[in-house]
Amino acid sequence: MDNLFRNVTDVTPRRSFLGRVAGAIAVGIAGFATPVRAQTAPARSGGPDWPGALKGRHRQVVDGYEANGGFPLAFAYTFLVTNEPSDATAVIILRHGAFPIALGHEMWRKYKIGESFKIIDPETKAPAVKNPFLQPKPGVLLVDDIAIDKLLANGAVIGACNIALQVQSKMLAGNADVTPEAAAKGMGREHRPGGHGPAIRNLGRQSRPGGGLHLLRGRLIRRSDLEGMFRRI
Repeated sequence: MDNLFRNVTDVTPRRSFLGRVAGAIAVGIAGFATPVRAQTAPARSGGPDWPGALKGRHRQVVDGYEANGGFPLAFAYTFLVTNEPSDATAVIILRHGAFPIALGHEMWRKYKIGESFKIIDPETKAPAVKNPFLQPKPGVLLVDDIAIDKLLANGAVIGACNIALQVQSKMLAGNADVTPEAAAKGMGREHRPGGHGPAIRNLGRQSRPGGGLHLLRGRLIRRSDLEGMFRRI
């Protein structure tokens, strides 16, 4: 009986002690948590606000890493055509083997892009000597509106990878007997409407939100960019 009483009386101090420990831990956690909640992430200065404000509730990013017969463009077109035009925006990233889609006809001819990348022109069934995805004749592509100029006109936002530009200009410079630096300058030069290619703008000088084709300097896209694009409405 004494042992039972002793066990019971021992439990009460232990419970009291454990309660005080739990309380101290809770206070300690609260002390640590409060400043964490109060802290805000430092503002990031990763360059201009690209892609800027995107219209509509529905947004899609297409990661184009190969030309693949123009399918990166077709995927974006399919997304847009199945939604209300005013309620959707497609963002297309052209990198790696898909980067030449962003270049104009003269660049394709001068640097033998079709031959070098084994891209067949669906019109001639031969290695492309012009950009087959830019201003093609009606009926050449699976759907006329998947052409890059048509997508741009319909509000698509397109980014071309600057790293791909630098690498491919070195690869292709010999085809035109020019230096890699000259090739990079030619490929990265801004094309005005009515010129040889779509409007490629250097993000170091261009930060206008909305449509257009932009040259992404040194990176493709940050996670924070994606979170901004697809934030809940």
